[in-house]
Amino acid sequence: MTLPTSPSNFCLVVDDEPRLRQVLIHLMRNDGFECLEAGDGLDAVAILEKQPVHLVMSDLRMPRMDGKDLLRTVRARWPDTAVVMITAVADVEVAVSCLSMGAMDYLTKPFHLEEVRARVAQALEKRRLILDNRDYQERLEDRVAVQARRLEELFLTSIQSLAETLELKDPYTRGHSVRVSLYSSVIARALGLDLELVQQIELGGHVHDLGKIGVREAVLNKPGPLTSDEYEHIMTHPVLGWRIMAPLLSEAPMALRIVRSHHERFDGRGVPDGLAGTDIPVEARIAACADSLDAMTSGRPYRGAPLTMAEAIHELKANSGSQFDPEIVTAVVRAADDGKLALIPQQLRAPILTPAAPATSIG
Repeated sequence: MTLPTSPSNFCLVVDDEPRLRQVLIHLMRNDGFECLEAGDGLDAVAILEKQPVHLVMSDLRMPRMDGKDLLRTVRARWPDTAVVMITAVADVEVAVSCLSMGAMDYLTKPFHLEEVRARVAQALEKRRLILDNRDYQERLEDRVAVQARRLEELFLTSIQSLAETLELKDPYTRGHSVRVSLYSSVIARALGLDLELVQQIELGGHVHDLGKIGVREAVLNKPGPLTSDEYEHIMTHPVLGWRIMAPLLSEAPMALRIVRSHHERFDGRGVPDGLAGTDIPVEARIAACADSLDAMTSGRPYRGAPLTMAEAIHELKANSGSQFDPEIVTAVVRAADDGKLALIPQQLRAPILTPAAPATSIG
């Protein structure tokens, strides 16, 4: 029987008996291997460091480094190498021990050459199956990753379409969601949140007002102050948006919490749940500041001209501890002082017009 190997296959024979090494080397060369030899485990490791091999055939009892220690080293450093143990000790416990440590097979002396060839063929077949399975898993993971990215792209496209639908209904919110997303990202980074959280907060900022799709256009576009009933009507949008987005944001819970809770107040007087302090999710507290920051610096039909950025930040500070979380306001101030708010692309920012009377907004 000739083993299905290629000339590039290397076999390392490790045994402290030169005569036995030569017998095995002769056999393996006849089956297409290029053979290397070592008298103990330490010499074998030195050879492997220079020339990794497909197969190691190792005696168990050797001076300096025995076969078990060599097996451990090979499994740790060259895990793709098949190892067949050969020993004169016919002990089932020793055999099981070697197999449990990662040996592909176990031979006892004296052995027949045909038995050696059969066991080697079996060991190499195991090696091939392991490598093929790993390659399949890696390719499968790559395909899954590609599909996941595509699904994410389609999901974000759907979200963008919903946001654009809202902008068509309420022209005054054009660009507002994008700016809130960007402001929220800057604030989250100023707080030192990790990238995954920042990405969810960006998404939540982008979709925070989608519930306004269910608000009457006459209220959205009213060119004057809102009545109590109109204000109550428009403030139904967090829950409505939460209901719309819940099936889509099941794997982005922070983004979904922004949709529901971005109009909660730090003093507990917000909507829809009357949450207070740190009971309000941190992502919603961030979005609340970002939402108001953009609303105050943007034109709105229900109040006067927008504030400058400096005036809007002053308003956030004035309402720190009541409407807004003081820690989040401090992060806004820090981001502004560092010039990071100014990094938001100018074309996405509302024009800063003549200063008006200070007023926070419902966003």
